[in-house]
Amino acid sequence: MRPRVLLILFAVLPLPDFAANSAPAALPIVDSIPPARDVARPGVITLMVDASDVTRGIFQITETIPVAAAGRLTLLLPEWIPGNHAPRGDMSKIAGLKFSGGGRSLAWQRDPVEIFALHVDVPAGVTSVQAEFQFLAPTEAGQGRIVTTPDMLNLQWFAVSLYPAGHYARQLTIAATVKYPAGWKAATALEVAAQDGATVRYQPVSYETLVDSPVFAGANTRTETLAPGVRLNIVADQPEQLAASEELLGLHRNLVTQAVKLFGAQHYDHYDFLFALSSRQSAIGTEHQRSSENGTDPAYFTDWKGSLVDHVILSHEYTHSWNGKYRRPADLWTPDYRTPMQDSLLWVYEGQTQLWGYVLAARSGLISKQDALDAFATVAATYETRAGRAWRPLSDTNYDPIVAARRPKAWSSWQRAEDYYQEGQLIWLEVDSLLRELSGGARSLDDFAKLFFGVNDRDWGQLTYTFDDIVRTLNQVHPHDWAAFLHARVDFVTEHAPLDWIARGGYRLVYTDAPTDWFKAAEKKRKITDLTYSGGLVLGKEGVISGVAWDSPAFNAGLTVGTTVVAVNGRALDVDQFKAALKAKKSPLSFLVKTGDLYRTVEFNYTGGLRYPRLEKIPGTTATSLDALLTARP
Repeated sequence: MRPRVLLILFAVLPLPDFAANSAPAALPIVDSIPPARDVARPGVITLMVDASDVTRGIFQITETIPVAAAGRLTLLLPEWIPGNHAPRGDMSKIAGLKFSGGGRSLAWQRDPVEIFALHVDVPAGVTSVQAEFQFLAPTEAGQGRIVTTPDMLNLQWFAVSLYPAGHYARQLTIAATVKYPAGWKAATALEVAAQDGATVRYQPVSYETLVDSPVFAGANTRTETLAPGVRLNIVADQPEQLAASEELLGLHRNLVTQAVKLFGAQHYDHYDFLFALSSRQSAIGTEHQRSSENGTDPAYFTDWKGSLVDHVILSHEYTHSWNGKYRRPADLWTPDYRTPMQDSLLWVYEGQTQLWGYVLAARSGLISKQDALDAFATVAATYETRAGRAWRPLSDTNYDPIVAARRPKAWSSWQRAEDYYQEGQLIWLEVDSLLRELSGGARSLDDFAKLFFGVNDRDWGQLTYTFDDIVRTLNQVHPHDWAAFLHARVDFVTEHAPLDWIARGGYRLVYTDAPTDWFKAAEKKRKITDLTYSGGLVLGKEGVISGVAWDSPAFNAGLTVGTTVVAVNGRALDVDQFKAALKAKKSPLSFLVKTGDLYRTVEFNYTGGLRYPRLEKIPGTTATSLDALLTARP
């Protein structure tokens, strides 16, 4: 009876008089930025970037913006960057801002709501406004991505230019000039108008085209033609890292051939692979309609076997010329770089591109069919054991670039991350297998690719699409309730990953005590020991844990990311001995671990042995639909 009395007493207590406290009214938020209109802005903006100071990473910028009348000029630094799926612009690296016009200094003010907007009051008689400022590139990784080294640079126009508000980006004309370090060569999709020593003047283009046309430049460069109008531009830390053999170049030429066979059209007037091989410049993988922007380890060509997992980088970004850049989700396309992008269809934009990246790499010989199968096995195992499937549907991971800003997570298997890439790939593998089954082998995802992406040859504008357009095209390939099929896998929580394609494709997912070559190459690339399926932990350098699977034996032992495994069963950690103990199913194991300055002993209970995923062909099957997907087109 006592709880009831307490409730009654609580009910008769007087309520606090909130009305007696101060209570201000909210001020309205005033949007003072002119909305983007699809009308041309008169005049040509000129942009001069002095990028010669690569030692300090200081770019000096002078930009001149024509104006038609006195009044307020609002200039924007791009915030929502295409290919990043999130607001990634960085105003903090802009410094030394000065504006002038008509021979005098002009005052400026940052917008109090839209911090990427700068307002300049233009007096009567001024016909152009000149902006002078610096872009201060990071000098160490903690400040951001390294874009300059003594031997190369990556110039991204969105970071070094302002644009006037009030117009679609495609309606602004801009002429850019860059001064590079002496003796360097530069590669970009932009056309050169003139060159005077280290200074290159590019032909005027729309601001949209400029932002979509980054530059790689360096002291050590090599350019090879892969097909008419398609070039591979390589920049490296050292000259010897440019040593791509004719055999390896042939595989990259095959990539272009197989992609054009697949899609049936090209959505560029010319295409430039921009490829940096560096241990100093930060890696990158960003798509553009007429170029790729990729950076990876310097031994890509010189240690071809050891760079295995990097062999799908260029095929992925090249696919984006069709999927993501030309065919673009309608809610992701924006008229300028202030309008927020909506990421609802990233499972198509990135998920299907992820699949074609592996398929085209296999068809061209950049990876073997077995490598592709092993990569698919790893993805299948990852998402079949992804604990976060219990609460977060795949569709919600579309927004992870905005929600998490690509920061590290403590419990990624439970929180989930940008799973639309790899789990999206699984969905499209399932679509391919079902199309083949329903059509008796007459139709496949290749047919979808040609119908959906292979239109309007050499058109390099953008053609947007919706979910309904995807469903409509799939039904053109073969009728089915594709809307329900896709909704079930994308929009709802499901216990299992979409893995029916494995059995339909003539294989089954199994686990063995030896890793595949692909798995070993991925461990080497990430400098880890991956025991995700062998107790639920990933070990980095010096025993530091870099991953713990939710509700795994490692999780239940109280292990966390950042904890260091110091000793196993009383002896200093030796990874090979630890793996031997797991293989022998010795349990429990006693771990001495260190978190910060705290040492503790934990018990690791696991008897499953070493487990590594692979796809095994079902006995009695010969050539299968999955084999057909990975076979080069004649």
